[in-house]
Amino acid sequence: MQWDLWIVLLYFAVVFMAAWSGRLKGKVSSEDYFLSGRGLRWPSIAFSTIATNIQGYQFLGMMGSAYLYGLAQASLEINAVQGLLLAAFVFVPLYLREKVVTITQFINSKLGSRVGLAYSLANILLFSTITLGAALFWGAYAADQVFGDLLGFLSEDRFTRIVILVLILGTFSAVYTYFGGLSAVVRTDIIQFLILLTGGVIVLLTAVKQLGGWGALYTKTPELMHLHLPASHEQLPWTHMLGLFFLNINYWCANQTVIQRSLAAKNIREAQKGLLVGGFMKYIMAVIIVVPGIALAGILGDQGLADPDMSFPYLVNHFLPTGLKGLVLCALFASLMSTVDSTFNSLGTLWSVDIFKKYLKPSASDDEMIGAGKRAILFAFVSGTLMGIVLLYLKFNNPEAAFTHTLNELRYYINCGIVVLICSAAFMLRPQEKYLLAAFVLTIVLQVVLKTSMPDMNYFFRAFWVIFGGLSLAFIGARFRLQSFGQVEVPDPASNTQVKRLGWLLGMSLIALHFIFH
Repeated sequence: MQWDLWIVLLYFAVVFMAAWSGRLKGKVSSEDYFLSGRGLRWPSIAFSTIATNIQGYQFLGMMGSAYLYGLAQASLEINAVQGLLLAAFVFVPLYLREKVVTITQFINSKLGSRVGLAYSLANILLFSTITLGAALFWGAYAADQVFGDLLGFLSEDRFTRIVILVLILGTFSAVYTYFGGLSAVVRTDIIQFLILLTGGVIVLLTAVKQLGGWGALYTKTPELMHLHLPASHEQLPWTHMLGLFFLNINYWCANQTVIQRSLAAKNIREAQKGLLVGGFMKYIMAVIIVVPGIALAGILGDQGLADPDMSFPYLVNHFLPTGLKGLVLCALFASLMSTVDSTFNSLGTLWSVDIFKKYLKPSASDDEMIGAGKRAILFAFVSGTLMGIVLLYLKFNNPEAAFTHTLNELRYYINCGIVVLICSAAFMLRPQEKYLLAAFVLTIVLQVVLKTSMPDMNYFFRAFWVIFGGLSLAFIGARFRLQSFGQVEVPDPASNTQVKRLGWLLGMSLIALHFIFH
């Protein structure tokens, strides 16, 4: 146990040194602080983007879901490639062409300032509450779930111990983001991804070894090795991919937290390569997150687990020796911090550029904009940690609650409307502002109506119909103003042959996976 603690302390020391080396010195412009001077290369974009994506709930919730439903859970990971391809070849080229700092600026230029304001405020609200709170809650909760004995020195009371973890990890992430901006975030994210990957691979290989090898997945758990489940399945019917396609546009193409690295790219080729390499990395993460859950189902056989979310803790506590446990704990901390620091940075960017500079003080200097962004980070730290503690309280009072799905549904009340806005901005020629605002509101109303009238409908499938309804209303307002479809702006093609080939390879590999593991 002592070795595990030393490994954790070493992890924090390495992250601190990376953040300190990435701090900004001397006279700093707002682009230096928020976009790292627009100088990021593709490895930084790939590592930081995927590190931001991975959270503690994937190790607990998704691995537990894989224990129950098998390979179908991997659909949520591998189909992210759809969003990454669209980001690389459609949305990011449009953003970089206009040299925007925030996606709001792109929406302002295409749809009007009122729609842009709605987008920005919706994201600020979402990021500062559910996104930050869920990341802090899941990371700290997962760490304590697996390593409660190791972390017992923080407090004997479990609730208090997790609250302390939330505060420590949130403070640490906020401090280096506050002083270093995106440069510090990217430097630390690279280290955190490597640690996260190492910890995940350790659990994966251990689980497969205990099962009896890779071939045993098909001999002992053949029923769990299918990517597509019947349309009647209550949690993961194959029809969920319809809604997932649109929601991937929201996450990978219209999410400031994810896209900010691509906006900071040195050029379009670096952005595209980073996103496409990130797509291949998602395949690796799918294996790391899903296969151990399937393997554990084969290991336990008829014994089973009372709580599927205990799959990850069971594997760590029963099969990993001292030392390796410390690495896995670091991986959980890394999954939390890489998401939290990115969210802090994006919140600061959205507030400073979209609200402070545009509405509160148009004459603001770079120093004043950076100051506004830093104050937003401090505010987000308070709101995020409070939300994390609220979620923890709710979980303790209802331990059987399926928080992963509940939080997803809460996000989709806003995210569905964001998909309507970003698709309208990219593909429609001068749609009418009043129809777009109505469509945004309509997505929230449709969510409530469908949730109430058809409570058994899968929430991914429900998101599909909500977004379809919103886009239909937006198009009605635009079609009479379209002069010709030829006038709609299309992004430049891939900047070189290597990027094109990489894109084709990634797209064809996704199609192949769906056929192979059908």
